[in-house]
Amino acid sequence: MVDRGQGGTIINFSSASSEIPLSRVLAYSVSKAGVNILTRYLARELAPHGIRVNAIVPGFFPAEQNRKLLDESRIESILRHTPAARLGEPDELVGTMIWLASERASGFVTGALIRVDGGFGAMTI
Repeated sequence: MVDRGQGGTIINFSSASSEIPLSRVLAYSVSKAGVNILTRYLARELAPHGIRVNAIVPGFFPAEQNRKLLDESRIESILRHTPAARLGEPDELVGTMIWLASERASGFVTGALIRVDGGFGAMTI
């Protein structure tokens, strides 16, 4: 992208577990925390070349990779900690991707970690 000299957009995918360590997924959480740092580092390094780098931070979306972890008791716990009181639908990530991909709509956004998590990251005790 740098060699091409035309700018561009990189959208990384992180996770709600990247900032708040969750049980049973330590390696996954550590790797997604790395995605957050990589996103911010690349945003700083690539901005002078007109390249924006951001990450979407999804909350809980049922998928094949996490189906075994999302038993009834875990889902109940997640929902108690999610103000929207539900799991996400994959289509709910699309608007954020389109927004971040659009130079016109988000041309001044770089280094951002955009949560799409039903409020999970906003909860405390």
